[in-house]
Amino acid sequence: MRLILIRHGQTQSNLDHLLDTGHPGAPLTEAGLQQAATLVDRLAAEPITAIYSSDLTRARQTAEPLAASKGLVVTEHPGLREIFAGEHDMSEDWVPYVSVLDTWHTAPESKLPEGENWPEFQERFEAAIDEIADTGVEVAALVSHGAALRVWIPFVCANTTAGDARHWRLDNTDYVVIEGDRDGWNLVSWADEDMSALHRPTGVA
Repeated sequence: MRLILIRHGQTQSNLDHLLDTGHPGAPLTEAGLQQAATLVDRLAAEPITAIYSSDLTRARQTAEPLAASKGLVVTEHPGLREIFAGEHDMSEDWVPYVSVLDTWHTAPESKLPEGENWPEFQERFEAAIDEIADTGVEVAALVSHGAALRVWIPFVCANTTAGDARHWRLDNTDYVVIEGDRDGWNLVSWADEDMSALHRPTGVA
């Protein structure tokens, strides 16, 4: 199975550097709508037969042009939402949020007040991925969110290590390709950079 994991387009919250993690979240800006439209050409060669998005407004709006171009409908799944920041939602200070995410490979239970920890996020995100895999679709596009993708992908791919993506760029409507199934995934590309030759260091779980 091939999954194309897309970060949503630009929102005003992005421009204002707000930690927008709640439902329904900000809609796309005009620039964000244009970014979503570019996915049609950028992914034209991919034989996508299913398109999913989180149920946050910006994700659905990002998925819609691509779905229309493929003759598909967007299926929303709340499991693909951004990692919730709890009491820090809509804060201008990202440091506490990022600091918690950076500890998850050694302290998975850590979280912000009213936010999510790693087991909570992992359970609902991977449940969504498993549901999609169980449909038997061979190539699916999923529109999700920056922190969710940066955290989840290195945790689950056999050729990466938790935390690898902390400094990897993933701009609005950049996408990541992974291949495999619920028994194991491999990172193929990250924001158009070939990552297929990566190898997890020996002895790293």
